[in-house]
Amino acid sequence: MLKTIPSIISADLLWVLRAMGHGDVLTLADRNFPAATVAKETTTGRLVQLNGVDDTEAAKAILQLYPLDSFIDTPVYRMEVVDKPDELLEVHQDIQAACDAAEGREIQMGSIERFAFYEAAKKSFAVVQTTEDRPYGCFLLTKGVVFD
Repeated sequence: MLKTIPSIISADLLWVLRAMGHGDVLTLADRNFPAATVAKETTTGRLVQLNGVDDTEAAKAILQLYPLDSFIDTPVYRMEVVDKPDELLEVHQDIQAACDAAEGREIQMGSIERFAFYEAAKKSFAVVQTTEDRPYGCFLLTKGVVFD
C-alpha cells in the first residue's frame, strides 16, 4: 500500500493514470460495456477491471489523482440513453457531482450517442471497467495538467 492513494487504485490503474499525458482520454465503463473488445483498440490496449466498485467510487478515487482538462470546454462525456439523448440518469448525475467536487468547479459534461461512444472509446488511452450495474454508466474523462 502507498500513502494517500485510494485502496481501489490497483498497480495497473496507477500505471495507466501516470502514463497518460494531458489531453489523453480515459474510458470509465460499466459492467455491460464491451470493455475487452474496445480496450484492444485503445492506445495501450489495456483493460483495467475494478471488481466490486461502482462508477462513482471509481471516479472519486481516480479524480483524487487525475486532473480533468481545464483547457477544453467539455472534459467529460457520457454515453447517451438510446432514443433519449437528453435524459440524465442517476449515474450521470453522480459522476457529474464527483467531477465537480474533484475540480472545485462545475465541469461541462457532454453526451455521445451509444455507437459513436464505442468508437470514441477505442481512441482512448485505456479502459477502466467497474461492476457498475446502472445502465449507461460509461464516460470519457480527458486528463488535464497538474499545475502544482
